[in-house]
Amino acid sequence: MARRHGWGGRPPQSDEEAVARIVGAAIAIIDDTGAMVSMADVARSLGVIRQTVYRYFPNADALMKAVAIASVDAFLDRIEAHLRGITDPREAVTEGTAYVLETLPRTPHLGLLLSPVHADRGSQQAITSGQARAFAQSMLQRFDVDWPAHGYDDTALAELAEFILRTVQSFSVDPGDPPRTGERLRTYLDRWVGTAVAAQPVSGSAPGRT
Repeated sequence: MARRHGWGGRPPQSDEEAVARIVGAAIAIIDDTGAMVSMADVARSLGVIRQTVYRYFPNADALMKAVAIASVDAFLDRIEAHLRGITDPREAVTEGTAYVLETLPRTPHLGLLLSPVHADRGSQQAITSGQARAFAQSMLQRFDVDWPAHGYDDTALAELAEFILRTVQSFSVDPGDPPRTGERLRTYLDRWVGTAVAAQPVSGSAPGRT
């Protein structure tokens, strides 16, 4: 059971509730500030000492990863709404990738799922981790695109998800000088990423494999 002190006078009744409230507090702070939060920020928001937060999360990276996982569904809902009605795979992937790249700076906790480096702590995370691949594949599956009709089986769609993740990684590591935004970003993505998407894969096998 969670320790019964602080918590704004309403101590959690279980460890699960404590974790949910810590994650919820971190999400609220990030939504307000658009920046990463510290363990001290979250503890102060909840009216507890930092050691209470550390009981459930060993460090800020672990907390932010939990925040990212908790926020994925809402983020995917926004992508789905943004791309609703776009049925062409080239257009959908171009706009979807641009949307992710433009949104990540405002949602740094989600960046932990998709970016290979946490700049503040220098920790490494594989861009093709299971969590990142699941995110990218869920995003593609929410598009209004009939993927099988365009030659994409499960293997090809998984590789497309990886391709998008690697594109996001490249822009995250080096956004360019000056960074591309708006129509310039979309023109660039359409020319190179969109062209690859439009190259219909062979059904039943990954593109370029025998």
